[in-house]
Amino acid sequence: MPRRPLLADRLSGLGTTIFAEMSRLAVETGSVNLGQGFPDTDGPPEVAEAAVAAIRAGVNQYPPGTGDPELRQAIAEHQERCYGLCWDPDTEVLVTTGATEALAATLLALVDPGDEVVALEPFYDSYAAGVALAGGRLVPVTLELPECALDLDALRAAVTPRTRLLLINSPHNPTGAVLSRAELQAVAELAVERDLLVLTDEVYEHLVFDGREHVPLATFPGMRERTVSVSSAGKSYSFTGWKIGWVTGPGELVTAVRTAKQFLTYVSGAPFQPAVAAALRLGDAPLHQLRDALQAKRDRLCAGLREVGFAVHAPAGTYFATTDIRPLGFDDGLQLCRELPRRCGVVAIPSQVFYADPERGRHLVRWAFCKRDEVLDLAVERLRALR
Repeated sequence: MPRRPLLADRLSGLGTTIFAEMSRLAVETGSVNLGQGFPDTDGPPEVAEAAVAAIRAGVNQYPPGTGDPELRQAIAEHQERCYGLCWDPDTEVLVTTGATEALAATLLALVDPGDEVVALEPFYDSYAAGVALAGGRLVPVTLELPECALDLDALRAAVTPRTRLLLINSPHNPTGAVLSRAELQAVAELAVERDLLVLTDEVYEHLVFDGREHVPLATFPGMRERTVSVSSAGKSYSFTGWKIGWVTGPGELVTAVRTAKQFLTYVSGAPFQPAVAAALRLGDAPLHQLRDALQAKRDRLCAGLREVGFAVHAPAGTYFATTDIRPLGFDDGLQLCRELPRRCGVVAIPSQVFYADPERGRHLVRWAFCKRDEVLDLAVERLRALR
């Protein structure tokens, strides 16, 4: 008798993430890992010490389901200080297990089977998984390299009567694009006109270069009441392994997200929450220091990749640079990335995994520059073997 496939139809085709595959190859081959986006140095030492102090003080059991009150207050203070957004820490702030859970919980809470979610392509791979888990349909609007300008006509055309939600990521992973005020204003006007919910992924909010600014969509007229904003401490403070993220938004939307979140992880690392609260209260100095350091690393790696022979797109934000591999005679990024660890001792991520149609990104490869300078230099030196 034929057996039904074990994996649910809505998850077919997702498989193991490319990050797991490439990280495994990095370990097996001893390669320089410029694939997965995590720094190879820790964040502010006083923040790490705050976590140690919390552990020693016995902050080791379940925190409240909505998150430690001190952290929720610190998140609200951060939003007001940085953007003038005022959120009630008791009803409009929710602590999550990283931004990935925040995104998944929001999609599970707000998207019904058959609903459409419009997202900027290329997109972080968890978007497709989260929409699939909710039974929705992901509709891409492509940011075309090298300009990565938002095609507002394409965005408007992507919205149909079945559209439930816009998923906006800026600063944008993997392209590094930072949406301008004019682009964000147009998104806001469309959301209000069509009465759409909006989910914003802002985890790279403080990693914006060359004098650009990050402007949250929730600050635009008509957007506060319809926007769920997601961020985390991982990128801004270089503690990615702590997995402390958050959601801010109007009470009824945050309540909906919490309804889904409570059945995912329920709560997140107790001693890390007061430590992240301490980080958020350090002010702007450590954020600016990290931004400036990463801008220098961006320039260092991009210059090296150009010397190797790639066509390089220098990002406006995040800590990823994208290259066109065709000038070196390659046309399949997935194949190249699977060969690089043994061929050169370097790991990167093929950009085609970020596209609904992989062929659109077949010739592109993403590199993380959130590494020590000597690691970036070693990677470039090894990549010269491709010439």
